[in-house]
Amino acid sequence: MLARLHSVALVGIEAVPCEVEVDVTSRGFSSAAIVGLPDTAVKESLDRIRSALGNCGYSFPRHHVTINLAPADLRKEGPAFDLPMALGLLFANGQGMVERAAEYLVVGELALDGRVRPIRGALSTAMLARDRGLTGVIVPRENANEAGVVDGVDVIPVSSISEALGFLTDQLPLEPACVDLDALFAESSAYDIDYSDVRGQEAAKRAFVIAAAGAHNLLLIGPPGSGKTMLSRRMPTIMPPLTLAESLETTRIYSAAGKLPNGTSLMARRPVRSPHHSASGPALVGGGTVPQAGEVSLAHHGILFLDEFPEFPRTILETLRQPLEEGTVTIARAHASVAFPASFMLIASMNPCPCGYFTDPQRKCKCTPPQIDRYLARISGPLIDRIDMHMEVPAVPYRELRTSRDGTSSAVMREQVLAARAVQRERFGHASTILNGTMGPRALRKHCTIDDAGETILRQAMTELGLSARAHDKVLRVARTIADIEGTATIAGHHLTEAIMYRRLDRQL
Repeated sequence: MLARLHSVALVGIEAVPCEVEVDVTSRGFSSAAIVGLPDTAVKESLDRIRSALGNCGYSFPRHHVTINLAPADLRKEGPAFDLPMALGLLFANGQGMVERAAEYLVVGELALDGRVRPIRGALSTAMLARDRGLTGVIVPRENANEAGVVDGVDVIPVSSISEALGFLTDQLPLEPACVDLDALFAESSAYDIDYSDVRGQEAAKRAFVIAAAGAHNLLLIGPPGSGKTMLSRRMPTIMPPLTLAESLETTRIYSAAGKLPNGTSLMARRPVRSPHHSASGPALVGGGTVPQAGEVSLAHHGILFLDEFPEFPRTILETLRQPLEEGTVTIARAHASVAFPASFMLIASMNPCPCGYFTDPQRKCKCTPPQIDRYLARISGPLIDRIDMHMEVPAVPYRELRTSRDGTSSAVMREQVLAARAVQRERFGHASTILNGTMGPRALRKHCTIDDAGETILRQAMTELGLSARAHDKVLRVARTIADIEGTATIAGHHLTEAIMYRRLDRQL
């Protein structure tokens, strides 16, 4: 007897339809085989299924069993096929009806006692069921809140193979899971950190407002203890909240990577990823035999913070060029290429020299000029060109550290960011995801016109600093954001002057 169920295979963060065909025939010897490019975890499913069925009171077929995972040319990975294969065996062995099974996608890993364990990619599975017009999905109970954020499909949580079988045979009614998105976003919108905690550094806070308003990448240069990390970790508190579409896309990445925190149904805050400088290339940009998302993708719609920027191996830093330019990263392997979204804001920090005190007036630098040159040369010119703003963060004076007056708060800074973002939505269209930091050459020529005084300032900067064509465009984009913060339609000379001042590494330290 033949039974069919619908499941999914994960390719990157995408859920691809996969049909599970189970054939039980009395011809031939008693044996079982899985075909359709299964990996080791899928092949081992037969042992888990045999024990799970026996411990739940069901019989494993004593005939020849063939399980096909279609399409046969797509590699199948992971234990998420356990539950649909087990149900298919029961249906093909005459222990239930299969008509209702065609309306649902089924995923789940089986324990030896028949319990259903959580899997990766439940959100992508629910989104695929919605897009294909299916009634719903059957998922492990631990994944129900994650999949329940998708409207238009019934998310049926099950704890065991018996519950799944009872639901599909209409013997056990189960209520679909639902999630209150408004309450979820409201609960996650509050932060326990604030820019008012940062003493001094008002000029640096100004740079963070500009960076957040226009989605500009930012490099901080300063001595140890000047507050670079403290400033960077508070960046999400002034950025606009995630939209539902952005939240779903970010959650899909974490779900597919198996990094969604327990009990979390949706990533309602912008992620902040801060990998150590010892991280490998695949850990940073993604990779592996089976391509997996790296830190740049886990920072999608959020912040990638690279502390001690020059300490990262240069070959690894160069891999950031593609995601910084295109907002995606492509992992190519012999059997396939997988693209992961990687639209993030890069915030990097570094010392001005190996000892860290070259620009500190209170401490004497012990580095020689060749040592400083070699240290700065660890970051290539093309990569520096792709960073919009280079901001010097000086050491905080004692009087600023001991003042009882709070600095500018995140609420005040966020108001400026939201006002500038509103101007950009009007400029590029409310449905557009383009911001000043990502606008293309045509939009740049259209929206970044400057007067004669600005032409003189920019020409002088290009000549004296030797700015590249890319740096020229970065200056115009930053100047456009500064003008938006001030609420002016045209880019004035002082906007350009401030934007040029943020090209710190194009000048001598």
